[in-house]
Amino acid sequence: MSSDDDWILEIRLFTVSPDARPEFHRISRDGTIPLMRRCGLTVLAHGPSPTDDDGYFLIRAFPSVELRNELAPAVYATKEWEENYEEPVMKMIQEYHTTLVPVSRRVIEEWSAAV
Repeated sequence: MSSDDDWILEIRLFTVSPDARPEFHRISRDGTIPLMRRCGLTVLAHGPSPTDDDGYFLIRAFPSVELRNELAPAVYATKEWEENYEEPVMKMIQEYHTTLVPVSRRVIEEWSAAV
């Protein structure tokens, strides 16, 4: 699968500190997700895991691995991230795992329309 229509779906699974998930979700919903979108990232979905009390997911899409490597770090270099989110968010995260999945642009468009 390799064409100009291929995108990269990034799936991040977080384990947050016990009892921190409601605050992690609030900060994500009200702060970090809007920041990511303002920085040009496509956030398809995020939220608490329905099967893990300490789990949280973030799904983002990028036109290419190269653009992901450029855009994603830009969020964490902003003054807004450093002043408002770096310390509280990182304190809540026990660990996270990221995987990249190649998908067609059509899948991204259909997903975006559905959520």
